Amino acid sequence: MTSSSIVRMLCRCATVVVAMVATAAPAVAQVGNFGTSPCGTPQSTGSLFSGAVSDLRRLPSRGSLGIASIGAAAAFGAHAADTSTSRAFSGETELRSTFKSGAVLGGAPLQMGAAFASYAIGRALHKPCVARVGAALFRAQLIAQGLTLALKETSRRTRPEGGGFSFPSGHTAMSFASATVLQQEFGWKVGIPAYAVASYVAASRVQMKRHYLSDVTFGAALGIVAGRTVSIGHGRRLLVTPMATPSGAAAGFTLLGKR
Repeated sequence: MTSSSIVRMLCRCATVVVAMVATAAPAVAQVGNFGTSPCGTPQSTGSLFSGAVSDLRRLPSRGSLGIASIGAAAAFGAHAADTSTSRAFSGETELRSTFKSGAVLGGAPLQMGAAFASYAIGRALHKPCVARVGAALFRAQLIAQGLTLALKETSRRTRPEGGGFSFPSGHTAMSFASATVLQQEFGWKVGIPAYAVASYVAASRVQMKRHYLSDVTFGAALGIVAGRTVSIGHGRRLLVTPMATPSGAAAGFTLLGKR
C-alpha cells in the first residue's frame, strides 16, 4: 500500500465519521440535571458516577442506533482489509514520530484527568458552565470506557503487535466521546477541531500497531454514542450487546421501547 493509498483510506474513514455524526438527530439537553439557570448547579462528585449509570440505562434513541449501525457496517467492511492496512500503515516508519502523541492524547489518564480537572476548577471558582462541561465529559468517558471494556472482554481479539483486547479501540472511543460532548456544548467551531484530534488518535492506534482499522472504526461509533448519551432525554433506548462470532468480534443492537 502506497502513501497515496493510505491517504485515500483515511479519507474514507473520515467520510464514515461524518456520516455517523450527520445521521444523529440533535440531542436534547438534560437541563433537569443542572437546575433552572443556564448552566445550573454543578453536580456533586458522587453524581458523576451515579449519573453515568443512569445514562447507561437509557442508551440513546434512533439517531444513535443509526450511528451504531453505520459504525458496525463500516467495521465489518474494514475487517477484510485489517491485516493489510495495519501492515502497510505501520510500515510507514517516517510517520511514527507524527502519530506517537496519539497514545497520550487518547489515553484515559489525560482524557478523564482533564475532564475531572475542568469539573473541579468550575466548582472551586463557582463557574457552573465550566463544571457542567467537565461533568459531561467525565460521564461520557466513563460510558465509553465501560462499553469498550465490555466488548474487549467478550471479543478478546489479538492486537496487531500480538497483545490482547484489540476490539474496539478504547482510545478512539474516549476521544470521540469527548469530541461529541464538545461539539454539542459549543457547536461546530469547537466540534470540527475536536473530531480532527479524535481522528488523529484513531489513526495513531493503527499506525502504532495497537489496533486494526475495524477496531478504531467501531470505537469511533461507540464514542459518538457515549457522548450523546449524557445529553439525550428519555425516549427509545438502544441496547448494545457484545458478541463473539466465528469471523471475529461483533456487537448486536436492539432498539427498546419507551419507559
